[in-house]
Amino acid sequence: PQHVVLYPLVSKSLRNIAAGKDPLEGQRHCCSIAQMHDHYSLGYPDLDELQKNPQPLIFDIEVLKVEPPGSYQQDPWAMTDEEKLQAVPQIHKEGNELYRQGKVPEAAAKYYDAIACLKNLQMKEQPGSPDWIELDQKITPLLLNYCQCKLQCEEYYEVLDHCSSILNKYEDNVKAYFKRGKAHAAVWNVAEAQADFAKVLALDPSLRAVVSKELRSLEARLREKDAEDKIRFKGIFSQ
Repeated sequence: PQHVVLYPLVSKSLRNIAAGKDPLEGQRHCCSIAQMHDHYSLGYPDLDELQKNPQPLIFDIEVLKVEPPGSYQQDPWAMTDEEKLQAVPQIHKEGNELYRQGKVPEAAAKYYDAIACLKNLQMKEQPGSPDWIELDQKITPLLLNYCQCKLQCEEYYEVLDHCSSILNKYEDNVKAYFKRGKAHAAVWNVAEAQADFAKVLALDPSLRAVVSKELRSLEARLREKDAEDKIRFKGIFSQ
């Protein structure tokens, strides 16, 4: 038996991890003892009781599975800065493979993890500094891949937000204009979609056939919508 005074906070962090949350959620920068006094409730009655009345604990550890060397991949929050930087190319590659297999949500999750690694590193750099810019240029293609997944998952407003953030920094990014144009078209922002597709053509005239196809698709959807609206509202003003 071991008397473990700080176990309630450790257990809360482990439960956050299991739920996919930040393990330090709700904590502030101070020592562990101060953390315990700062939290009148940890959100779990059993941990609150243990915090009020510490007692010897016995831990039973069950082995769930054994993974061969090199097969285990840490979550981004658990990695050192160097491990994050080294992990990104492999996570990117795994995302690409999942996307090729048609596993789009799973690919998006991989891209998200790679972006999270780089964003964490970027937060430690001065915005606009050479190191910050280098990390941002690594983030951008991953973010565009993530947006492609979100387009296919029909999460268009997320695509609009991310592509706009890219274009605020890189005004000549053709892929960001194209993906944002598709997202605008999907949510009936016709003028905005047309403007983005026009920008694509201005930056890369070789994409005329692809852009023309998107514009024809948008026009066809507009005609269908117009016809549906006429049927839906037929006679409404003659009553």
